[in-house]
Amino acid sequence: MKTILCGYMGAGKSTLGEQLAKFSGVKFYDLDHEIEKQEGKKISEIFSKKGEIYFRKVENEVLKVFLNRKENYVLALGGGTPCYANNLSLIKENPNTQLIYLKLSIAELTERLFLDSYRRPLIQHLTNRENLEDFIRKHLFERQQYYMQSHKIIAVAQKTIPDLIEEILE
Repeated sequence: MKTILCGYMGAGKSTLGEQLAKFSGVKFYDLDHEIEKQEGKKISEIFSKKGEIYFRKVENEVLKVFLNRKENYVLALGGGTPCYANNLSLIKENPNTQLIYLKLSIAELTERLFLDSYRRPLIQHLTNRENLEDFIRKHLFERQQYYMQSHKIIAVAQKTIPDLIEEILE
């Protein structure tokens, strides 16, 4: 089984993904890290030097490679991955693949992302909580229609990692 985690940035895809992979005895991959390895640049550098369109093309190519792997794994997607190109249909049509949406409220996402915004290309220009919350609200509204097509939707708030792993494995 290929378990693929999606959700907005800050939802905990990488953190939960690592623990889920350990518990399941499979490898964990983070799509953004795999893109960075392939390109030899940080995501922020790719965005600033080559732009989002270039990044999304590379993201689609790297995703296709992962979906064609024969191994079982846990893969954390970037927040926008399911929303671009044909990524969502590629994931959903792939056999033995489970797409899981990690869902958090706008307030929880704002809280998680505010102190970390300098590391994230899409929000590093937002300098106060109100602007960040407005950005997340608009962005999440646009992306929600993609996230909600996941095989499983898990509300993350107030749950421990062991609770989330148990819910995923049910």
